[in-house]
Amino acid sequence: MKRIGLIALAAFVGGVSAIGAYKLLDHNSDALSLTEKQNVLFASNPSKIASTGAIDFVQAAAAVSPAVVHIKTTFSGTSSSGGNSPMDMMEQLFGGGGRRQQRAPRAASGSGVILTPDGYIVTNNHVVENAEKVEVVLSDRRKVVAKVIGTDPNTDLALIKVEASNLPIVKMGNSDNVQIGEWVLAVGFPLNLQTTVTAGIVSAKGRAIGILGREQQLPTEEEYEEYQRTGRAPAPKANSSIESYIQTDAAINPGNSGGALVNANGELVGINAAIASQTGTNEGYGFAIPVNLAKKILEDFKKYGAVKRGFIGVSFQPLDADAAERLNIKDINGLYVNDVVAGGAAEAAGIKKGDIIKKIGETDIYDSPDLQEKIGRMSPGDKVQLTILREGKLKALSVTLKGDSNVASTKTASAVKTGSTMGKLGASFAPAPAELKARYRVKSGVVVTGVEPGKLFDTLDLSKGLLITSVNGKPVNSEKEVQDALPFSRNGMTVISGVGPNGSFTFTF
Repeated sequence: MKRIGLIALAAFVGGVSAIGAYKLLDHNSDALSLTEKQNVLFASNPSKIASTGAIDFVQAAAAVSPAVVHIKTTFSGTSSSGGNSPMDMMEQLFGGGGRRQQRAPRAASGSGVILTPDGYIVTNNHVVENAEKVEVVLSDRRKVVAKVIGTDPNTDLALIKVEASNLPIVKMGNSDNVQIGEWVLAVGFPLNLQTTVTAGIVSAKGRAIGILGREQQLPTEEEYEEYQRTGRAPAPKANSSIESYIQTDAAINPGNSGGALVNANGELVGINAAIASQTGTNEGYGFAIPVNLAKKILEDFKKYGAVKRGFIGVSFQPLDADAAERLNIKDINGLYVNDVVAGGAAEAAGIKKGDIIKKIGETDIYDSPDLQEKIGRMSPGDKVQLTILREGKLKALSVTLKGDSNVASTKTASAVKTGSTMGKLGASFAPAPAELKARYRVKSGVVVTGVEPGKLFDTLDLSKGLLITSVNGKPVNSEKEVQDALPFSRNGMTVISGVGPNGSFTFTF
């Protein structure tokens, strides 16, 4: 009897603590990160079964389904090569090859997962990219307009927000603990059906399928038009995508994009993103973005409106027997360093061309995703230990990651006249020389000639030498045009687009 009383008391104290924490969260919601909110909300509801130990999925499906939403997007005008539909990713992976035909989709749909009761929702970048309007259909059949907080084509992740409260949510799990052979559920809105739950196992981890790299290599409309006029193919583009998918045989179809991949305990372990198919529908293999990578990207969206990525500053190729033979080396495991970016983190740490990256921390490196996903979870300024093989000897090096703009060339900025600093942005601009615009194949642009420490451009890691092509969708060719474009923000959000040594970028704040 005494034992029952103690159990009842413990349950009461836990319940009171959870309610108090929730009230505190409710009053100070925006100050907490997405992960902190989740920790508070699930503090009194610990996992009761192992993620691989459930006999059936009734409880997991019931817990997750109300928090997986249907996302409907609308577009206007003609489509570009940017990929407006959730079908586009599937078509690029196993589509007809070559350039896609121009289409003008009026509407498309996908899925999303609610992470916080106040309406933060994770989905895929390709679900909401270029959409003029994003609507979310909640489990109670309400339809609400969502605001896009941030998008990242390099990981195919996006964060959107709806104005609502007390929404059902999915608990974020730990994708590092996912095991091959573990049962998982895919939850979403495939083929315009209502909430659908399918089951399968984890077939593999750390899969790179080349779909995001192919998206980045697609020419823009301007490049395609120039190719038709002149016959000159556009210059190759840098590939900064991160692919380290969880592969599953749970049935995933078009419309599942952005939906939940959960373990048998109902914990979110991945965001469904793509399928391998000759027909465009499920043939047995689906791919999900690990939630541990998503956590970092989503927190950046919430804080900055864009991703602040840390870079090592090397190009590399995975080793196997064939690659080792071509390179005339003995090692068949690791990443062979083809080149080191001047001014990058690797150069500063002493990494050289011809080194072989064998470990990140205590984790052995066998393929690109082994390194890229872990670096993708980190930010500029973070330190990481890499073990490299050089001339037959292992060497541990501490590498301080840099932002992509930290290695941008400053020669361009010094070659143009410095403009006055604009207070709101904390930066100065000057018209971009014609040869610079020709090099980057853009028709407009101003060069960032100065950045004030602690101001907006500095916090976004936008540095001297970068080329800003548009502000709030308006082309800019002078500092005055930048100033004139600032008031044309949409929903209070300013959008700045440009290009640098690592490719094009867009920041929303």
